[in-house]
Amino acid sequence: MAAEEVEVRGVVVKRRGVLVTWLLIIVTLGIYALFHWYYINREMRDMSDALGKPFGNSPGLSVLALFPGSFLIVPAIWTWVTTARRTRDLREFALDGRPGDHTSVALGVILGFIYALNHPYLQSSLNGTWEILKD
Repeated sequence: MAAEEVEVRGVVVKRRGVLVTWLLIIVTLGIYALFHWYYINREMRDMSDALGKPFGNSPGLSVLALFPGSFLIVPAIWTWVTTARRTRDLREFALDGRPGDHTSVALGVILGFIYALNHPYLQSSLNGTWEILKD
């Protein structure tokens, strides 16, 4: 499935295929992971601003924490944690107190150690969040 651009609350975001996201990371030997990390962090920053609850994150710093920060290990884990938290918080903003699925920060970090499976996990959560906010 190709990425589908959708406008949600005045912000253009992409619904990306979860499997395609992961396969692109594998095929490009991790290069796509950096692009994906930047774009999901930028989309979350822009959407949180549009919702009036700005995260104030820097997508560029998030990518730098992945690479070259991954050589030190701690920055990469830190960006996994903070990005998973933002994904969870954005879903909670979207649900506005209604019951629903929430993103697990711990699972997002654990999956980061397993062939970058945190990328499809977080993308799946964001795809659901975009659907909730679209309505």
